[in-house]
Amino acid sequence: MKFRLIAAVCAALLTSAVVPARTATLDEIARMPAAEREAALVEGARREGKVMIYSAMIEDQALRPMMAAFRAKYPFIDAQFLRVDTRELINRTLAEVRARAVTVDVVEGGSISPALTRAGVVQPFHLPILASIPQDVYDPKGMWAATRLSYFGLAYNTKLVRADEAPRTYEDLLDPKWSGKMAWAAASETGGAIMFLTALRKTMGEEKGEAFIRKLADQKIINATGSAREIVNKTMAGEFSISLGIFLHHPIISAQKGAPVAPLPLEPVYENASVMLLLKQAPHPHAAILLMDFLMSKKGQEVIRDAEYFPSDPQVETSKALDPIIPAKAGLKHIFLSEDELFAGRVKSLDLQKKLFQN
Repeated sequence: MKFRLIAAVCAALLTSAVVPARTATLDEIARMPAAEREAALVEGARREGKVMIYSAMIEDQALRPMMAAFRAKYPFIDAQFLRVDTRELINRTLAEVRARAVTVDVVEGGSISPALTRAGVVQPFHLPILASIPQDVYDPKGMWAATRLSYFGLAYNTKLVRADEAPRTYEDLLDPKWSGKMAWAAASETGGAIMFLTALRKTMGEEKGEAFIRKLADQKIINATGSAREIVNKTMAGEFSISLGIFLHHPIISAQKGAPVAPLPLEPVYENASVMLLLKQAPHPHAAILLMDFLMSKKGQEVIRDAEYFPSDPQVETSKALDPIIPAKAGLKHIFLSEDELFAGRVKSLDLQKKLFQN
């Protein structure tokens, strides 16, 4: 009997010795001092060993160098990514949740937070670095944080349109000389027709905005296929004289390479943010928070800048060539279109597009 008791005690001690210590929860980590927080996240990430991000950023320009820089800092984490467009990103994430087979930890892109937040699949998070970022580029409830900003406007073919003839106001777009010579990305969620119409409605108000949009419909705007970037490419090729609702930095980048294209910011310039979110069912939550920390760090924001995006941290300087399209640097009036505003305005803008521009 005595031998059995000793054996049982030894077995219990041996079992307790191999049971791993409990990993701190994300809520507990959020309340820790900086040094303890980092240590707890690293401990949890070591156990997880992996992280996955779905992102709309360009693969070779942004995602590969971003993951390479992250792996250099945390070589024990197998950092993986999948590049997907906005609609597919939302649909794929929700499909994984419904199937209870979630592989993604962090999702990043434009116009994604309303759909995923309303679906109840997003986990609040806390990043201390956000205290140094402007308050309009992160959610105070911790549901999202902006990784990059975008500024939108027009581009024109410099062989087809002289600089002194180019439109200078939204009202100038109603000039009959532009009829049939303007195009936009008809189906793009970020940039393109829907965002352009939503910006007009916010800028002018619903009544005046819709009246202006009805006049704009008489200009026979071309509903082009492809992304906002592709519309700029087609403008450079001479398929259109002017493209509407494009990312203003794209024509600058192309012009630097000799393309016959120039940006045309109209006041107020409208801007939007691409954001990152943490999934509730993220299989690697500690590694995910480390990745989100990194995306918002100076190094991560520099990778975003070097990939020809605008970092959300204003302390990370961008190329001087981009100053003319950044409202704060160019002295341009501007409006910010939040994720919620774009989501709320989408149905009405899509209805106007179909009724007035697709007949």
